[in-house]
Amino acid sequence: MALLLVRRLPLRTGTGAQRAMLLTGAVLTGLFVLTALFGPLLAPHGFAQLRDSHGLFGSQQQPSGEHPLGTTIAGYDVLSRTVWGARTALEIILAALLLSALPGTVLGLVSGYLGGRLDRLLVGLADALYAFPPLLPAIVMSIVISGGRSSLAGGLGAAAAAVAVSFVPQYFRVVRAEVLRVKAEPFVDAARVIGTGTWRIMFRHVLRNSVRTLPLIFTINASEAILTLAGLGFLGFGIEPNSAAEWGYDLNRSVADVTSGIWWTAVPPGLGIVLTVLGTTLLGETLTDLADPRLRRRRTGRSRTR
Repeated sequence: MALLLVRRLPLRTGTGAQRAMLLTGAVLTGLFVLTALFGPLLAPHGFAQLRDSHGLFGSQQQPSGEHPLGTTIAGYDVLSRTVWGARTALEIILAALLLSALPGTVLGLVSGYLGGRLDRLLVGLADALYAFPPLLPAIVMSIVISGGRSSLAGGLGAAAAAVAVSFVPQYFRVVRAEVLRVKAEPFVDAARVIGTGTWRIMFRHVLRNSVRTLPLIFTINASEAILTLAGLGFLGFGIEPNSAAEWGYDLNRSVADVTSGIWWTAVPPGLGIVLTVLGTTLLGETLTDLADPRLRRRRTGRSRTR
């Protein structure tokens, strides 16, 4: 499956640097998704497990054969929590997609096609929402939902709702701009002439030709969703450790360990955040560049001159 996905990537359409960035982003993102999906099989222990048949794991145990990445101050296996944390990160990405891409697409379609006062109102609201950084509403929503200490559903809900506040305007603007372009095409005029209803034209003819760039935006926004959830956990407003594993929370608990020379509790979750954000960002940015027809023309022109 991984080889099939790599073969379908547009590796031949970019320069050498772009191909390297695209391949790196695809590999890192693929490893993240596979780790999240097969986490229960890869993790040697549960995310909240403190003991096995031999007894308690122990606090701040050094890496060993039994615990390859050691244990935390609370006695959790670091490798297990890092692997399980990938699943939590994937869940926040999917939740953010559900709460931001769908309403942003629908609002952009309605605003761009109908226009008028509704369009001006929605554009004004989208501009106002840009003033809110994702982390601030995330903290407020986490406190409102469960007093700042939440379960898996509460933590994901607070982070996803906060991310949606920042992401809905992005999807709205992109879809609206595409709708304004597509609704002026001849096939839309032909549909109006033959008496096709407004809503049928919007969802059957205009929408399907206005959402081609959304997957590119989503890959870029996925990294911000992960950072928002990690920021909540690091500040102490994230998911409780007995509800799910979360990289930001584990980093928060490992700050004191680093000052004592205990590195193994901070490096794995930190690398999980860095590599996942790097992979999704490289993948999204490179695909956006390759999808830009102006950049394709420039590369084609340079190749012809050579």
